[in-house]
Amino acid sequence: MERPFSLYLLFVLHLFLGIGAVYGGGMLLIKPDGSGLGMDTEWLSHSPFNTYLIPAFILFTLIGLFPLLTFVGLLTKPDWKWANTLNLYANRHWAWTFSLYSGIIVITWITVQLIMTQYFWLQSIMIFTGLFIIIFTLTPAVMKNFETSITE
Repeated sequence: MERPFSLYLLFVLHLFLGIGAVYGGGMLLIKPDGSGLGMDTEWLSHSPFNTYLIPAFILFTLIGLFPLLTFVGLLTKPDWKWANTLNLYANRHWAWTFSLYSGIIVITWITVQLIMTQYFWLQSIMIFTGLFIIIFTLTPAVMKNFETSITE
């Protein structure tokens, strides 16, 4: 089956999101005071955190590694039983479902950031990245590409 154009856009969005978050989360894990990225801990004053350590871990794993894992799944469609246990849609490959999860996770992440911290221009880019991940995941061509039989 030929891959639809919207799937290639999903590849790019997951790579963009994953690589950016692994970099940002990694830098904050190394320097939890935010100095490695020119961030101030004062930005956390309306959050439950004194440093960026816990947000960095969440950023690195859920917003970074998870979309990269999803990218691999979308690209190669591996039959990973452990990943399929987290799949809510029996008639779709787990990577399709994880793509939806990625979009939802990043939108939720940014929404919480907007509530707890001051606005930063990158938040707009990230929230639209999550929105476009959901939109492209839900295109009929991508949905068809990841259909599975329920017996698989």
